[in-house]
Amino acid sequence: MSETLVRISSAGAVRTIRLNRPEALNSFTSQMHADLMAALEDAAADPSVRCVVLGGEGRAFCAGQDLSDPMAAPELSPDKPPKDLGHLINSLYVPLVARVRSMPVPVIAVVHGVAAGAGANLALCCDMVVAGRSGSFIQAFSKIGLVPDTGGTWLLPRLVGHARAMGLAMLGDKLPAEEAERIGLIWKCVDDAELASTVESLAARLAAMPLRALVATRQALAEAQQLDLPAALALEARLQTTLGAAQDYREGVEAFRAKRAPRFTER
Repeated sequence: MSETLVRISSAGAVRTIRLNRPEALNSFTSQMHADLMAALEDAAADPSVRCVVLGGEGRAFCAGQDLSDPMAAPELSPDKPPKDLGHLINSLYVPLVARVRSMPVPVIAVVHGVAAGAGANLALCCDMVVAGRSGSFIQAFSKIGLVPDTGGTWLLPRLVGHARAMGLAMLGDKLPAEEAERIGLIWKCVDDAELASTVESLAARLAAMPLRALVATRQALAEAQQLDLPAALALEARLQTTLGAAQDYREGVEAFRAKRAPRFTER
């Protein structure tokens, strides 16, 4: 794996993955996609990892797709067929979204500076987004004649409702992190000086929780958006059957009865 495009570090049970093209505001190239996917796969396979933090080096989280990358750069010659951006999406972004949304541990996006286009929606694919006040979110697709991708069309109306989703997607205006928190697009906005410590504390807290229950919660909340109430109730029952047979449930109940802190170990 290239050590220059993705930086990886660990602190206890928390794995931090940082995009590392700071000179290009961490915009995506094909190689950075490959490096990020490899880092996520490694974290998913490592039983010692209980939470993943996704961030960016330099002045930004991620400015989206690098439009100079060979897979995305428009053909300037009329004699050549246009680039198939659908192939770019299907081969790189669809697997990335699927991997983030299926991680066996919670994933936190930590955003400073700009999160634009695919970068914004990659952050929103994570389980929680914590941003510094310098952070901003931009659905930049309309500015270059495209529609939101990287899950944006699915995520935005579910997070902020149809009217706000339409405004964000069509206008492509910069949304400050503080406003993003106010309208429910992200979990939390904090002062830049507190961003690192806030994420560190949140990641440690999640890593100590029952991971199977957290992952099942992600699944249930996503699936319930497309179910009627009886089907959602049935899904809850199926998940509780599985979780109720697990060691973490027994540990949680025993800790509650003994008035001690639980020690969750399953993954």
